[in-house]
Amino acid sequence: MSGDGTGIDDPAQVRPLDVDALVADPTVGVIVCCGAGGVGKTTTAAALALRAAEAGRSVVVLTIDPARRLAQSLGLEELDNTPRPVVGIDGAAGGRLDAMMLDMKRTFDEVVEAHTTPEKAAQILANPFYLALSSSFAGTQEYMAMEKLGQLRARSDEWDLVVVDTPPSRAALDFLDAPRRLGRFLDGRLVRLLTSPARAGGRASLKVVGAGMAAATAVMGRVLGGDLLRDVQTVVAALDTMFGGFRERAERTYALLQAESTAFLVVATPERDALAEAGVLVDRLRADAMPLAGVVVNRVQPLALPDGGLTDLDLPGDVALAAAGRLRAERPSPTAGLTASLLELHARAMTIAVRHARAVERFVAVHDDVDLALVPTEATDVHDLEGLRLIGDRLGR
Repeated sequence: MSGDGTGIDDPAQVRPLDVDALVADPTVGVIVCCGAGGVGKTTTAAALALRAAEAGRSVVVLTIDPARRLAQSLGLEELDNTPRPVVGIDGAAGGRLDAMMLDMKRTFDEVVEAHTTPEKAAQILANPFYLALSSSFAGTQEYMAMEKLGQLRARSDEWDLVVVDTPPSRAALDFLDAPRRLGRFLDGRLVRLLTSPARAGGRASLKVVGAGMAAATAVMGRVLGGDLLRDVQTVVAALDTMFGGFRERAERTYALLQAESTAFLVVATPERDALAEAGVLVDRLRADAMPLAGVVVNRVQPLALPDGGLTDLDLPGDVALAAAGRLRAERPSPTAGLTASLLELHARAMTIAVRHARAVERFVAVHDDVDLALVPTEATDVHDLEGLRLIGDRLGR
């Protein structure tokens, strides 16, 4: 066991992540927090954004996770598709903080309104197939996340740092795949078939595609129903025209994610499965040439209490349990009983700390060139700015 409270046998093997240098670096314009569900990713994103704002930066934090924790911890009643100012930050350094939550349908609507005429936009927005597509179609959230990130980064005169809180890791990988999947969708056979009359452009061309299209639409009409088929054709034809530009913007955003001005933070907890998933994300980011800043490991049980308590004795857990058992067997006085309870509490903490330390060591053994920030577990949940500042302090150590 180490004597520094981390539990790592050789702390020198852990490359420390300098979070304060990261958030203060004016060349970093985007920080993306990704990881499995339930690892404190939303809290980490909010704490980073607050720390950057109080260090003097103009920050907007975007959550793609529909959970309401971010709004609550930032003291906001709700978050929506419009950035809202966070009140109560320390603005002495001249920074500011806004927060928002992705509304994928509203973002989709904004794309339609921005790239079509008002009359055409009204027609599309009322289309039943569009309503389903924009609200629940697989992948729409990730497409719109790319769109929104691109929009926010383009407003660099308002914010010089965008902090993104992504969905759990599989969806985070979908976030990275969004531009390519969108391109495959728009170039797919079904889309080409549904839009072929509009693309044909003339009578001669229509004669060529007419017979095949008529047969195909007859079959789809029987399966889908005539009204639904027309709704689908109307929307797909509009998307084919409108999303050429969206696809280009999504690809530009993907390039932005690969730029040196972006930093990815993979968030995990010190458990075997969470760190294994973090390792998958690390490997994927590197394979896609995404700039990895490091890994944040939340809720690490330390071996030493921060205020200097019983665990400073570095008493092994089995020894502590044995001592507690002897005290209880002797029918102790109230003082001895209290000591036994403290020894048992210490033994449980030691057991968890050792498990966490071993999990981190296994991760470091495979990814020894990855910078890590180890954040100790807190006694209570984070639910306000003060709690976020505390997490920020832990990150910035």
